[in-house]
Parts: sequence; C-alpha cells; structure tokens
Amino acid sequence: MPKQPIAIALFSGGLDSILACRVVAAQGVKVKAIKFVTPFFDYDLLSTEEQYRKKIRDKYDIDVEVKDITDPYLRMLYDPPHGFGKHFNPCIDCKILMIREAKKLMTACHGSFLLTGEVIGQRPMSQRKDTLRIIERDSGTDSLLLRPLCAGSLKPTAAELSGLIDREKLPHFNGRGRSGQIKLAGEFGITDFPSPAGGCVLTDRNLAKRIRMHYNETTEINREDIRFLLVGRQFRLPHGGWLAIGRDEKENDAVMGIRQPGDLILRADDRPGPTALLRHCRNQEDVSLSAALVARYCKKNSGAPLQTMVTVTDDRAESLLSAAPVSEEQLAGLQIL
Repeated sequence: MPKQPIAIALFSGGLDSILACRVVAAQGVKVKAIKFVTPFFDYDLLSTEEQYRKKIRDKYDIDVEVKDITDPYLRMLYDPPHGFGKHFNPCIDCKILMIREAKKLMTACHGSFLLTGEVIGQRPMSQRKDTLRIIERDSGTDSLLLRPLCAGSLKPTAAELSGLIDREKLPHFNGRGRSGQIKLAGEFGITDFPSPAGGCVLTDRNLAKRIRMHYNETTEINREDIRFLLVGRQFRLPHGGWLAIGRDEKENDAVMGIRQPGDLILRADDRPGPTALLRHCRNQEDVSLSAALVARYCKKNSGAPLQTMVTVTDDRAESLLSAAPVSEEQLAGLQIL
C-alpha cells in the first residue's frame, strides 16, 4: 500500500489557513500544521500548547504543533531585506522566515511539500502575485510551496505535477472578499472560525514605535526585554532604569508574568493602584522615582493625602517607601511611546 504523503502547513489559525489544511487533507494528504509564535504574536500559546492543540483538533480536525521562532525573528528585524510596512512590520520577510523554518521540518517529518493559506490580493503588502513569487524564491521553496486556495492563478507546483494534488479540485479564491471562503467552510461543517484581524503587535502604531526605538538604541535584543516593551505604560529613568506600569488588572497580571531575576515589583500599600516592574535598576533614585510614578497612577481617593506608601519587592526582601506623585512636567520627560 503506498505511503500516505505528508504536507507541512503554516497555520495562522485564521479561516484561510484552516481551509488550506482541509482542502489538502481532503485529497488524501496527511497535513501537519505548524503554528509559529514570537513575543509579537501568539506567544502565550507556548504555555497552553496542549489545550490549543486539542481545541484546533476538535474544532477543525487539524493536527497543529506550536513552534517558537523568536531568536531568528529578532535577528531578522534588525535589517529585513524587503523592508517594513506602515509601521515596524516586516511582512514579506516574516513569511519568508516562517517558510524557511517550515522547510527545515520537512526532512524530520518526511514531508513532500509545504502549504500556506495565502490568497492573491488578500493583503496589500505580502499577498500580491509578484510578492508571492519573491517569497517562494527567497525562502528556497520554488515548486515545493503550494497555495491551495489560489493555486489556479499560479504556476503548478511539484505536488500538482506529480499527482499528489489534483489542481482541478482546489478552490479558486482571489482578492479581499470572504464569501467564497465562508461558503467552503460551511461545506466542511465549519461555522465557528476567527474573524480576520491583524494579530501582530508590529502593526500597532504605538507598540511599533517602542520596538523601533529599542532596536535603534541597542544591539543586544532579547526576548525578555521585548516582552517587557509590550506591557503597560513605559518609562525610562535617569540612571538607566526601565519601568512598566500596568493600566488595568490584566496588565498588572502581565507585569507579574514577565518578571525576571533582578527585577523589582512596586505596588501601592495603602490604596488601590497599579503593579509596576522596574528593570535594569542601578540607583536608589530610580527606585524612588518609580514609587512616585506608581503613586501618580493610584486611585484618587477623595480627601486622601498625596503621599502614598509603596511596597518594593526585590529578589530577597520587601521594603516600604513613602512617595508623592510625580508632576505632569516630570511625567512628560520620563514616559516613552
């Protein structure tokens, strides 16, 4: 009995990638989906991978694996050959990197080809016909990469020419419309699927500015500092300290979740207020200023004194500081985008 062919799929979790996996699987190919993550998109899945895999398997009948590509991604961001989009988003080089990483998995998985859910015209930067050609060329996947949702508009791939995939049985989508995809989803019995949305923080105007600034300031980029950058209000302090202050309960939890050895946690002791994380602190003045910033964002109780007691927790002990809120003038000079 012939061995079942295997395809490695880039899986975003959106409708197009779901359908790409299903239409290929419908032709008798075993699809192994890969969900790539970095601190810029879907990083939280690393801590909930088993639940995520079960959800995708139960809802869409797709076997997916989560793979962290943070390190090569951070290096790529220094100088993406195809540049950035509107903000700090290297969409073309992002796709090239992910396809290269997927190609590396083919040998271990005995894969025959790769697939993505790309559709010509769906995204203005990374899904033009000329751009799709650049992506397969620069990722070294010419003829290996099948885009089953728009294959009819592209040259046949090795999988089609060899008969692994019947080109005539693939859908033919084009442009930004979604009606065809929604109809096809219904044929597969898929009614619950994510709405199209940009999930990458590199497309967020304010967060992209923070990240670009960080890249301009240092050659020592690491994932923990990138995760720090993405949380709360951000402040750079006079002696090198770096402070993040949560804006709500969710961000307060996020601040606690990214704490590293050497970081200080600051919280108001005598009134409701935010949780703050102080990193790279080398001076007591930065600690005192951080406490004053925490005091600035505490709940303003009517008639309460301006002074706030702030608990400072380091790796070994706790201390208590009395702090008055910083002035508006001081605040403007410390806050970053």
